[in-house]
Amino acid sequence: MLQKIGFQPGINKQLSETGAEGQWTDCDNARFRYGVPEKIGGWNQLGSLNQNELTGAGRGLHHFINSLSRKYAIIGTNRILYAFSGGVFYDIHPIQSTTVLTSAFSTTNGSPTVTITYSSSHGLIPGDILLMSNFSTITGSNYSASDFDDKKFMVTTAPTNTTITITMASNESGSGATTSGGITIKKYYTVGPAVQAQGFGYGLGSWGGEDGSAVTTTLNGALGDNAFGTGGSGTSITLTSTANFPDSGTNFILVGTEEISYTGVSGNVLTGITRAVRGTTRAAHSDGATVTNSTDYVAWGEAASGDLVLEPGMWSLDNFGDKAICLIHDGAVFEWDSSLSNATSTRATIISGAPTASRHMLVSTPDRHLVFFGTETTIGSPATQDDMFIRFSDQEDINTYIPTATNTAGTQRLADGSQIMGAIRGRDAIYVWTDTALFTQRFVGQPFTFAFAQVGTNCGLAGQNACVEVDGAAYWMSDNGFFRYAGKLESLPCLVEDYVYDDINFTSRDLINAGLNNLFGEVTWFYCTSGSNVINRMVTYNYLDSSPQRPIWTTGSLPRAAWQDSAVFDKPHATYYDSSSNTSYDVIGNTDGCTIYYQQETGTDQVNAGGVTTAVLGTITSGDFDITQRRASTGQVVGTPDLRGDGEFIMRISRFIPDFITQTGSTRVSFTTRTYPNSSSTTSNFDITSSTTKKDTRIRARSIALKVSNTAASQDWKLGTFRLDIHPGGRR
Repeated sequence: MLQKIGFQPGINKQLSETGAEGQWTDCDNARFRYGVPEKIGGWNQLGSLNQNELTGAGRGLHHFINSLSRKYAIIGTNRILYAFSGGVFYDIHPIQSTTVLTSAFSTTNGSPTVTITYSSSHGLIPGDILLMSNFSTITGSNYSASDFDDKKFMVTTAPTNTTITITMASNESGSGATTSGGITIKKYYTVGPAVQAQGFGYGLGSWGGEDGSAVTTTLNGALGDNAFGTGGSGTSITLTSTANFPDSGTNFILVGTEEISYTGVSGNVLTGITRAVRGTTRAAHSDGATVTNSTDYVAWGEAASGDLVLEPGMWSLDNFGDKAICLIHDGAVFEWDSSLSNATSTRATIISGAPTASRHMLVSTPDRHLVFFGTETTIGSPATQDDMFIRFSDQEDINTYIPTATNTAGTQRLADGSQIMGAIRGRDAIYVWTDTALFTQRFVGQPFTFAFAQVGTNCGLAGQNACVEVDGAAYWMSDNGFFRYAGKLESLPCLVEDYVYDDINFTSRDLINAGLNNLFGEVTWFYCTSGSNVINRMVTYNYLDSSPQRPIWTTGSLPRAAWQDSAVFDKPHATYYDSSSNTSYDVIGNTDGCTIYYQQETGTDQVNAGGVTTAVLGTITSGDFDITQRRASTGQVVGTPDLRGDGEFIMRISRFIPDFITQTGSTRVSFTTRTYPNSSSTTSNFDITSSTTKKDTRIRARSIALKVSNTAASQDWKLGTFRLDIHPGGRR
């Protein structure tokens, strides 16, 4: 007798396959629309064959249309800031410094390594990007101007404070050169590492094993964001006092969040220093900054819970009219004017008067203030950066931040939490998250400009980009679940919560990013699983079709490092970070991976530059179902309460009738059979086309799970209602 089989929309991973009868339990590259599952759309790579991979990990993405009606995508990787328009990528990264060198190059026959010698301390680290020009001949080398001029290189090593090495695209075929040839080098602003990793040294926080009797003093002279000592040179640091600081062996000091080792003491000077040790991040420190002896901190070097986490290179991106506003995480902020006639050949420049160290930034609307979060209490002094401090500009003026009686600039410090994690614009307020709470920031005009209110506790944001806003509601991922705020705080019921939270890498929390896909009413969070420090999984909530009683969630393996919805361009755009490929089109010697820029929801497959097509394999799997008994007298269906037992009878399926709402190409239908929940399973596969009317089978089992998938390119499917010809096959 033919029997319809139907399943509730959404994935349920909180139950076993047997317990999730009548529900779907697993999927990949699939979604639900109007209650039925379908394969997601494909994606096409943007850019040309000659501009196919960007340098580094794409962590920031922002779309806008300027006053000339030109569409732009601003893409920030951990190495370079790009503008994308008209199918072309433009390098708009800001230049930090320009150095003219003579007698600069040393080469060796048969080697691609070139040593560049500076006349003074260079302050460079491996991974920094250098743009070169004005090459003059290297004696004894086959390298010429075409190998250097208008070319970007990644620093390979920095052996000394006056030398670096770069890796050429080809080996030296000349006899080799020693300190000859000239070059002009433009150094790009450093953004940060491609991944977020755990540092060493349990106890950098006030909770973690700190020696309460540690000696403190202050710096006598500033330290730059470089590898050197006081004043930006040498290997010594001058303190106000070195009294009671250890003076034998290798010892350690803590300045801000940077640890520095030293090997000797001479008067008030620490000698033999090494910057940014034991997994900490190098930074600039002002004269008078506190210095703590960290030699005796408990458990330094042990990778234990609570250790320092090194933040990745990230951007906050927005636009102030025609100007793209671009903030390096924990760094400076820049502007790029897209309305200039030669805009694509110009670079972003630092915004004068603005804070120089901030965690996050956005432009408020419609009042148009530039707002900084986790920023400096004293503008221009990175050492005063306060992770809970907010500063906003004068209205319509991104260069004025000092409050006066005649402007609307101002500041605010939040109270609940230890750091501001992120912020987004909402319909009538800015939502601001700390690591523990949610605040709203509403424009109220003079004299206060903004009003701040705490609207949620124990609901902090997991990472800077783990939140979106749509239709007046904010959705975000926290350490302890998914939340929604639309006038009141709500915890989202989630039937895949354990699956996500039991296998998420929260060390890489800042890589979590939420993407809105309004074409399908979806919010997706992309995250790293345990053991991975690159994005490799996603979880999606369907906010249009979900209800508290029936939330619709899906999971999948689509890896996207940044996402932007289809408001400006016709389809969503996203970045994919490939850490295994260094073949970026624009940087020689790249060792930091590549980013591919995709247009989503296009076609059925992944299509890369040059038309290289890879199948997008969509799949969905049901929980186990067993035979439905019918009363002989009435034919009435008897469900789970059947007195003869649920699943007592072996079922026999002699045929099934497939039903697809839409179908392109062949679709595979599989049945996985079990006699008992813990017994081994057997799978039978049937390939279905649009002309298939039925399939005869010889399936026999106590319980059966249905799986629908595609196995090749140019295949698409949207499931209808299947019918199975089921008969009792006896008791076992």
